[in-house]
Amino acid sequence: MTAFGTHWRNAERFAMLWLYAFITAVIVIEVIRRFVFDYSSIWGEEAARFAFVYLVWIGAAVGVRNRSHIAFTILFDALPPRAAVLLSMLGHIAVMVFAVFALWWSIDPVLTSYRFGSVAEGLRVSRVWFLIAVPLGFILVFGRAVGVMIEDMHAFRDNRRPPSGEKLFD
Repeated sequence: MTAFGTHWRNAERFAMLWLYAFITAVIVIEVIRRFVFDYSSIWGEEAARFAFVYLVWIGAAVGVRNRSHIAFTILFDALPPRAAVLLSMLGHIAVMVFAVFALWWSIDPVLTSYRFGSVAEGLRVSRVWFLIAVPLGFILVFGRAVGVMIEDMHAFRDNRRPPSGEKLFD
């Protein structure tokens, strides 16, 4: 793996850790404020919600990179190596097509929000900062799918099985 690849992988992991810690801290603080002090902030729920959106999209890209998304691995095991790689490549092409399609449709709300200057109700910052998470997420997913597709091409060339994903559960 290149130095850039290592730094990018670590940046994704750090961003996910920071966002998860931020969401947890905000929720804990808001629960204490609401049930102990009988007062809650306007911005807390909104900040946690938008941080969660970024966390989900970074996590989706990491899931594609790790091949830990849902897959019918029994088919890969039953097929010869090259056929298994071709099936894997077909799946990643479908992910890339979906990412491009979804990216196209997710840009319009961002541009509309920018054009009309809409702001988030509680945080009072431009809503564009939060809506841009979806197109950025699909760009990350597309990029990771391309990287996995390149791994599959190398496996096809070498007549190897496609690399297996990291299991989330056993």
